[in-house]
Amino acid sequence: MKSKWNQESAQILIRQYEKQGISKDLALRVYSCKLLGNDPSLVLHGGGNVSLKTFASDGLKDNQQVICVKGSGWDMGDIEPPGLPSMYLDQLLELQSLTSLVDEDMVTYQRRSLLNPSSPNPSIETLLHAFLPHTYIDHTHATAVLSLTNQKNGEKIISEVFGARVGIVPYVKPGFDLAVKASGVYAKNPHVEGLILLNHGIFSFGDTAKESYERMIDLVDLAEQYIQGQKKKHIFTSSKLPKNMATVAEVLPIVRGLLAQNSSETSKTVVLDLRSTPNILNFVNGKDVERYSQMGVITPDHIIRIKNSPLVLRAPQNGHLNEFLNESHQRLKAFKDSYHKYFLENDSKSKAENVELDSTPCVALIPGIGFVGIGSTLKMAKVAADLYENNITGISGAEAIGRYETINSKELFEMEYWSLEQAKLAGIKEKPLDRKIVLITGAGNGIGAATAAVLAKSGASVVVVDLDRDKAQKVAQSIGNGSIGLACDVTKNEEVDRVFDITCETFGGVDIVVSNAGKTWQGCIGEVSIETLKDSFDLNFFAHQFVAQAAVKIMKSQGSGGALLFNLSKQAVNPGNDFGPYGLPKAATLALMKQYALEYGKYGITSNGVNADRINTNLFTEGLLESRAEARGVSIDKYLKGNLLQREVKKEDVAQAFLHLCLARKTTSGIITVDGGNISASLR
Repeated sequence: MKSKWNQESAQILIRQYEKQGISKDLALRVYSCKLLGNDPSLVLHGGGNVSLKTFASDGLKDNQQVICVKGSGWDMGDIEPPGLPSMYLDQLLELQSLTSLVDEDMVTYQRRSLLNPSSPNPSIETLLHAFLPHTYIDHTHATAVLSLTNQKNGEKIISEVFGARVGIVPYVKPGFDLAVKASGVYAKNPHVEGLILLNHGIFSFGDTAKESYERMIDLVDLAEQYIQGQKKKHIFTSSKLPKNMATVAEVLPIVRGLLAQNSSETSKTVVLDLRSTPNILNFVNGKDVERYSQMGVITPDHIIRIKNSPLVLRAPQNGHLNEFLNESHQRLKAFKDSYHKYFLENDSKSKAENVELDSTPCVALIPGIGFVGIGSTLKMAKVAADLYENNITGISGAEAIGRYETINSKELFEMEYWSLEQAKLAGIKEKPLDRKIVLITGAGNGIGAATAAVLAKSGASVVVVDLDRDKAQKVAQSIGNGSIGLACDVTKNEEVDRVFDITCETFGGVDIVVSNAGKTWQGCIGEVSIETLKDSFDLNFFAHQFVAQAAVKIMKSQGSGGALLFNLSKQAVNPGNDFGPYGLPKAATLALMKQYALEYGKYGITSNGVNADRINTNLFTEGLLESRAEARGVSIDKYLKGNLLQREVKKEDVAQAFLHLCLARKTTSGIITVDGGNISASLR
């Protein structure tokens, strides 16, 4: 590991913050914090913390000595000055005279010490920072250091690697007791450059931001060099895998459906994030994976997001997916039973009143495939995957030099059910379409793009599909939420199958499909060419069949229901002159929608449609809007408002109808008419 300190970059940041009235020392605190926070081998997703002791004015008195500590909810990688709340240092140091302090009182006292009462809660390790005398203090969960400490003889290895450069602190849960223990270790040898907290992480400190940061880098580099020097030639012995493995696109929907069906609420689907690299496959394919993967997380800081251990599945063999599903059911049941037993055993020893958390795993290992992070959203799945990939690196490093071990079950339980840790996840409210994966065709513009935006805003992970790749990707980027854009000619069955495979590989499956792609063709039905009719039927009927057919195959595999939504047209029930080439396949698609409702309702799959009319989108090819208005002898504006409400219906209105049908789990074979009112096209 090498230092990334750049004096020029540091000076630029100092000048930027100076314009905002931010002091040089705080600017450097932010700078070095970001350097640490953007290295995943040091910290991930809100982990670690930093501090600065400085002087400030509270409006009543100048030059008050304060300590600025990373606040709850802030990530070291993108921290800004408001993420480092200031507290009166002298008030915190008064707590050194106590022999004990309960967690809730500690948090209350820390908040009372804030200069600004509206600041975020300071880190739960604030007192450790306060009780040490240094100006700058850095704390990370460096993976290499954890590989050394998570050994039966971890303390001996630490002494061998670091000598007198660090003090060694036995494992103690963060809070007042750890602060007292760590400051006591430091007091015995005040010349150390840092502290190693066994099974937890590392602290470094210094008089300047650069000194503290570079001490952290130097110490972690020593750990990395030791591992490299001691590394076994073969860390993991591979187990025997089937010669013909099932594909990722076949396996992940099964896993996803399994997790949904075994949730405390059957409607709680999940999003999966697959990771598969040579290092990951070496780990998950190991013959002893069910030993080393079940030993516990590399640092207790990870337990609230990935639990103590992953679910381990068998390698899925091609042609034997039913056997894979049945055994996976058994393994998941065993996992949940084990978690329940873990809760009962440790809850009986706990003084707190604990409520058992959802026992659904946060990570699943699939030999031959890789592993998946599991979450209510793609973001949460990626967090779980990032953390477990970090665990794989840490466990691999530990196994490379010895045998991986971590703290005991009781200590892990205390962290997982610690109210201060659970508070980090409190207040997360799910959106209506969180957990849902949606694929929308013809979504590069118009109604499709508007629907993609509305569904993503409601929480869905969206696959934007369009004939034009650039348009699809542009829409996906604009709506965010982890959406992806894919090119596809939906009139080609093999291309449709490909985008569904990619959807499964990216998110784990699919829950909702909006079959929206379409185009208008005109002509008098008695005169139109067969080629024109075939082209229209290919896009306005057969493409809908290809999409729905691919979707229900995956939805059945998941076993957790689903929704088919078709963009129909008022032409399906109220045909217009010279619009037969467009209206006929739309009428056939209406019948197709009903057929899917009839035959797939038993699988919990709904099938519904939206009949829209006169929506000013690219569906109106050049001159078409003008010609339709001229045929009725009205202006374009009056044509668009030619309905009972005399209001123009827009693409966003149609998108809202699709959103409603996404949530309507007890409506099937239904049609929502979005046309401002047209009695001739109205349905029952």
